[in-house]
Amino acid sequence: MNRHNLLSTFAGVAIGLVSLGVTVGAAAKDPEVRLLSASALHPAIEALVPDFEKSSGYKVTVDYGTAGAVAERVLKGEAADLILSSVQAIDRLEMQGKVVAGNRVVVAKVGVGAFVRKGAAKPDISSADAFKRAMLAARSIAYPDPSGGGASGIYVANLLERMGIAGEMKSKTRLSTLGTLYSSVAIGEVEIGFNQVSEILAQPTIELIAPLPSDIQNYTQFAPGIIIGSNQGDAAKALVAFLSSPGSRTVLKAKGFE
Repeated sequence: MNRHNLLSTFAGVAIGLVSLGVTVGAAAKDPEVRLLSASALHPAIEALVPDFEKSSGYKVTVDYGTAGAVAERVLKGEAADLILSSVQAIDRLEMQGKVVAGNRVVVAKVGVGAFVRKGAAKPDISSADAFKRAMLAARSIAYPDPSGGGASGIYVANLLERMGIAGEMKSKTRLSTLGTLYSSVAIGEVEIGFNQVSEILAQPTIELIAPLPSDIQNYTQFAPGIIIGSNQGDAAKALVAFLSSPGSRTVLKAKGFE
């Protein structure tokens, strides 16, 4: 075979490979979607992502933070494809042109719960009055520092104010990071902690007392937003559809979501 015919053959093979979706000169790589997610969803996302990857062929990398913190990262222009945060945060990002507008899907909602060290006595918080008595009787309490943007910390701080006991609780309240919230209760430094139910249920060294009673409960709704500028829009859409599916909702419920 002469040189001209040999080059023509190589060119034909290369064109054929490209038409079959094979990259010439590099190994084929599955598309990857980068997700920024509120920490409250961590237990469910950890369980769901492997099934999504297996069924879709896409790969997913996930970074977690408070609902406010991950939204702030998108506002500052961090490169990512999809964000899962509170509806309020997604609305703000949409208004500022950071996520694709329209087609809002709420994938989960979760309430605030109280917890104690594993095996410790559980106070009665079955009504607003019982909750107030339990707070006043508690040796100490802890919840996520509201300045960090966590929905549960912001809500509990406001709740104590509304109930008129914030002043009395101030000296025995610890504002925690997610890294110290559970450990401080688990080792007995703090008597009662607060966070979203889904996160509490995922911790082995503490026990849920109960969700807050319905008349003082607060639910955070979580929604996805496809980030404008993403080069993996199809992968992000596929992940949103997966998280909204009946099978995913079953897993979310088992992880403490409603």
